[in-house]
Amino acid sequence: MSTPAPTGARIGVVTFPGTLDDVDALRAVRLAGAEPVTLWHKDADLHGVDAVVVPGGFSYGDYLRCGAIARFAPVMDEVVAAARAGMPVLGICNGFQVLTEAHLLPGALIRNDHQRFVCTEQRLRVESVTTAWTGSFDQGEEVVVPMKNGEGNFIASPAELDRLEGEGLVVFRYLGSNPNGSARDIAGVRNRRGNVVGLMPHPEHAVEPGFGPDSPAGMRRGVDGLRLFQSVISCLVSA
Repeated sequence: MSTPAPTGARIGVVTFPGTLDDVDALRAVRLAGAEPVTLWHKDADLHGVDAVVVPGGFSYGDYLRCGAIARFAPVMDEVVAAARAGMPVLGICNGFQVLTEAHLLPGALIRNDHQRFVCTEQRLRVESVTTAWTGSFDQGEEVVVPMKNGEGNFIASPAELDRLEGEGLVVFRYLGSNPNGSARDIAGVRNRRGNVVGLMPHPEHAVEPGFGPDSPAGMRRGVDGLRLFQSVISCLVSA
């Protein structure tokens, strides 16, 4: 798979102690056509990046609650401030948990309802395409993205869930089966502005033929995840 010409966009990927998928996210950024920038959890600035990915893993060993300690890392002060100012931020799996702990996204993630870790190729429906990270998708499009989590059960109060549905803040929804018991099959949500998105499945594991999920194009040929990174690059270069 050839790498597209650089766009000038710089996308940072945060590494906490216990992060596992930062290198995969950096590779996804590069394959999409942006410059990947490593951000360390102790960094007190974002080194001039245009967007940030908070990747998956087990930040700080998932002690207390998943993402609860990472939320107080120095770099997260900068991420929160930048997100509130409009910078695109994507939280993947543990990163989603971190963003809810930082109150950049609604709801919370708790232990899977079946009390087991799940690893599968998950079908999703795209519910919102008016975000910085989903502009390259079609409304209602079905995609397949790998997922792996033990605490991916999205919860919120009934009133909050009604608000998310009513305001169009659900971004991805599980199809076929609900792998972790998430309320209303919610796999990902957004903030009102649309610059912050979090999801439990791992788009960075579906960016290169031969290494993604199975697809109609063949075994391991699925690259649906790449479009999240392409979407934000398009958003940045057109701004």
